[in-house]
This record gives sequence, C-alpha cells and structure tokens, in this order.
Amino acid sequence: MDVYFEQKNIFSAFVGILGTRALDSVSVYEKNRQTDLAQTRFPDLIRRGSGERPSPNDCLESKASIRPWAVQAHYNHEGWYIIWRYLIDKTMSIEAEKPVIVWRVDVVYLKSADWKYEGSGAGPGGGGRTHTFGVDKPAAKLKGKALYKRTDLTVKNGKPVPKNHK
Repeated sequence: MDVYFEQKNIFSAFVGILGTRALDSVSVYEKNRQTDLAQTRFPDLIRRGSGERPSPNDCLESKASIRPWAVQAHYNHEGWYIIWRYLIDKTMSIEAEKPVIVWRVDVVYLKSADWKYEGSGAGPGGGGRTHTFGVDKPAAKLKGKALYKRTDLTVKNGKPVPKNHK
C-alpha cells in the first residue's frame, strides 16, 4: 500500500508484475527470458515450449488497471492479454485485512487494429508523458471475456462498489 500512496501511477505495473509471477509459477506460460523485451515491450509471458520467436498466439501480456474498462499500453502488439482489475479499499470494509482486491480478470486476444493511438504531450520542449495506445471500445471488446469476476461487486459511476452500496 505504501507504493500506491507514494506514486499511484506505477501501482498498476506492480500488480501486473505480481500477475506475471503468479502465472509463471502455475500456468503453461513462463516469464519471457528476454528481459529487455519483457520489461519494455511485449510479451511478459510466453507459452512454454513455443521457441525463440513465438507467434502472437503464444504470447501473453499481463496488464492491471484500477479502471473497470480501459486498457492501455505503450505498444499496440497483437497477442493475448490478461487484465487484472483491482480496487483499493483503504478501510478494508469489503474484506478484512485486504486493502487491494482483484475483482475481475479479463483474458482477451487483441490485434494491432484493436488499439488506438492516444497521443502524448511529450515533445522537444519537455514535459508530458510517453505515447500510449488504448483499446478502442473496450467495454465491447471485453464483454464476455471475464475469466474471474467477483459477484459481490458491481460497477457504479465508473468504479467497482459493493452491490449493496448506496
């Protein structure tokens, strides 16, 4: 939680890294051994035994987001994506002793054409962020793609909340 409160904009990367580690230890995917690719580009994970240059079908990128629909990346690579949707519950009112809750996990195959360039304010004068791509019409693309979804939560006003929340 200290990392979240210190710098919220990197916390999603932290959650994505933990997802990568988990999948490496229990799935048919292993962490990409080419760390320069895994840390800066694509993919985070590769299907075990798929060789040195795996096809997009054998690649899995681990993303995390506090937002219920948006998916962002610095590249528009084709391949499989697992998106860990989490919420921060400072009061731990949803679950005791759990300030971070993964409430939905989506798995989707995205093609390069599914991404839209979102631009950047970065330029020669400095400032701004690096360029990003966002999934075009994410709610439609992710419909029916939830591998896991908590049944006690719903999305209200763009945020996950308990179903009985007023």
